[in-house]
Amino acid sequence: MSNTNPDDKQLAEMFKALGNPHRLLIFQRLSNCCLPGTRCDLEQTMRFSVGQLGKGMEIAPSTLSHHLKELHRSGLIEMSRQGKRVDCWIDPAVLNRLAGFFYNPIENRLRGDRDVG
Repeated sequence: MSNTNPDDKQLAEMFKALGNPHRLLIFQRLSNCCLPGTRCDLEQTMRFSVGQLGKGMEIAPSTLSHHLKELHRSGLIEMSRQGKRVDCWIDPAVLNRLAGFFYNPIENRLRGDRDVG
């Protein structure tokens, strides 16, 4: 029987999804507030259409769709269809969770934060 908790399994799925260079690039694009040379609108922050994400990637639309599905399945991105347009974004809680993984001392993860309370 494994002693890993569901949160660790979820994090492992996230890191596995980011192990692909195209998915890592998509995630990096989504994690930036705005495209270079543009002005941020807080209502639109971190939301991109699938077409915007695919620009300059030189991959087939079906491949882009597969990568987005994997990022969504792992919990890294959110997606919403509005007619023919599909928007993608990262919930700020996901970024906080990933940052917390790197910020949280390893001793706390090893003992499962049992002593914290």
